[in-house]
This record gives sequence, structure tokens and C-alpha cells, in this order.
Amino acid sequence: MAKSKKVVLAYSGGLDTSVIVKWLALRGWEVAACLVDVGQPGDLKSLADRARGAGASKVVIKDLKRAFVKEFCFPSLKANALYEGVYPLATALARPLIAKALVDVAKQWGAKAVAHGCTGKGNDQVRFEVGIRTLGKGFEIVAPVREWEFKTREQEIEFAKVQKIPLDITKKSPYSIDENLWGVAIECGILENPWVAPPEEAFLWTRSPEDAPNRPQEISIGFSKGVPVSLDGKKEDSVNLVQTLNKLGAKHGIGRMDLVESRLVGIKSREIYEAPGATILLEAHQDLERLVLDRELLHFKQGLSVKYGELVYYGLWYSPLREALDAFVERSQENVTGVVRVRLYRGKVQVVGRQSPHSLYKEALATYGEGDVFDQKLADGFVRLWGLPYEQ
Repeated sequence: MAKSKKVVLAYSGGLDTSVIVKWLALRGWEVAACLVDVGQPGDLKSLADRARGAGASKVVIKDLKRAFVKEFCFPSLKANALYEGVYPLATALARPLIAKALVDVAKQWGAKAVAHGCTGKGNDQVRFEVGIRTLGKGFEIVAPVREWEFKTREQEIEFAKVQKIPLDITKKSPYSIDENLWGVAIECGILENPWVAPPEEAFLWTRSPEDAPNRPQEISIGFSKGVPVSLDGKKEDSVNLVQTLNKLGAKHGIGRMDLVESRLVGIKSREIYEAPGATILLEAHQDLERLVLDRELLHFKQGLSVKYGELVYYGLWYSPLREALDAFVERSQENVTGVVRVRLYRGKVQVVGRQSPHSLYKEALATYGEGDVFDQKLADGFVRLWGLPYEQ
């Protein structure tokens, strides 16, 4: 391979991507390490130094936290998207944004190739590659983990030592972890046995519900056209709002999930997730929709949410169907404005109050007490007509 060939690598700073930098450099690639900040932990400057130490000729750091929340997480929230009814799609939502960043950097740098550190078993390879090919037609995609000589983590560590790659490998975790503002995904180790309960040390963000405060906490979340905009009556920036709810939810043991899921590549996998902020927002948003959407729109949208979640999980963010569904979702959110009061207590989110200027709830129609204006005499004819097709 010619020395002048440039490749942009999705760089996380961990063992795999640090080894990839050197592996690619030894094969004649000029590597640009692209660090995309979507709210994951770690000192980005230190990670950038690590990439250079591993052989990267260029390091690009992109702070995309706000874009991640506003352009990916909140559209998913407005759709109430969950994969298989459980997973709020934190990792899946970040991948198309990272793919876009990789393509942008490659175009600016004059590179014709993009690399990632995904395995051949996972969903992320699909999310990255479909996104890259959709946004940057003609790009070569390099996936070293699918073809290199290393079979174990220990072999990678030995390679890193020989090549003097600056890594902190003294603390070995049995888990594979991905974190961003919308949640954390944890797999591998003992979690690969679906019969074994997740050990407490596997969870990174949340307290165990048993160890959470024994007194509930109530908060109010304000929405404007489906977008959360305030906490307890105070306007909040999108990133700060999610971060605050993550801390509150984690304190109360909220947002833990244990899922045996259907991967896109055709196998079942077991992962645990933590998404305290997303869990709180999804509960509040769905409840507000029940207050302001008519029955037909509400029920139709509930079915659409399943498809939206599948598209995100399958790596089809940049697809005509997702864009079309977003247009529908936007129209459905025109009246989703109001305030929802939720109670946080030992792993559970309970909506205890809701109000909206667009509420379809009319107390005078619903009440069984004084002030009832519902004409019950009309019910006889309604029931007869409704059941008429089924009378023998």
C-alpha cells in the first residue's frame, strides 16, 4: 500500500482502536484519529495524545454532544422509540452521528478511506458502514478487527507492549462498555450467560433500587412540541437537562434494563443497559401524549414507534423511511406541549400529574360527581350501533 493513502479512524481511545492505529500505520496508511464527544467519559486531550503515541499523524476532536441530543436523541424521544420494547437505543443513536463526522473529516482531509474497530458479530459495523456509504459514496471502508491476526485481548495487549503503544492496561474489565449522554451499554463476561443475574459491579451509573433513597422525589418536566425544555419550571439547555436527569435517575436506581435482544446479524445477545434520563423522559413524554393526542393518532403512533426503533437499531438513520416517519412525528407533536410531574422512587418512574393547554381531558365529561354534562341517554344508541355487526 502506498504511504500516501489516508484513512480516518473512529477512535475511542481504548485497546482495540489504539492497536488499530499502529496496525494501519505499519501497513502504510496515514491515520487520522477522529474522536467524537457524545458525552462519554474520559479526558479527550489524553486520548488524543494516546492516538498520536500509537502512530496517528492527525487527531480531530469533535464536540457533538449538543447535536447528538437535539438531532438524534430528541427526535427518537418524540417517536417514543425503543428496540424490542426495552432498549432506548443510546449506542445506536450515536453511530450515525459519528459516521457523519468521519465522512466530514475524510472529505476535509482528502482521505478516501474510513476505518472502525467493530467486530463482525456486532450491530455497530452495520450502523457505521451503512451511514458512511450513504453519506460518502465511493469511500473505502477498513475494518481491521474482522481481518487481523489477533484472536484474543491478550494478543492485542502483547502487540501494544511490543509497539510501545501508550495504554493503561493495568485494570482489566471483563465487560465491553459503550457510554454516551443517552445511556450506557454493557456486555461480555458473565453477562454472556442469560441465566445469571447481572452482578452489581457491572452497573456503572445507577444505584441498586434497594440502596436508593427511601423517600420519593418529585420533579416536573416541561415540554414544547414534544421536546423537553425545562425542569421544575426552569428553562434548561438540552445537554444539561439530560445530564441532570441522568444524575437524578441514577440516584433513585432508575433506568436499568436486562435484555436478550435480536441482533441484526441474526444472533441473540444479552446486554444490560442503563438510561436513567432517557427512561424518565420517555415515561413523561408518552404520558403527555395520552393527554393531548386523540385516540386514533395516539394508537397509530404507538405502532409507528416500533418501526422507528427498528430503523435506528438496524443502522438505517439516513434512510427515506426514517425521514418520512420524522415528518409524521413532527406533525403529531404540534400539541405535545405541557408539564408532566413524575415521582422517582426505588427504580420506578411514576407520573403523578400532567397539564397542557391542549389537553383533551374534560373533567365535566369524565366526572361522576356534580357538574357532569355527559348525556348518558345517548349511550344506548351508541352501544346498539357499535355492536350491530356482531348480532346474530
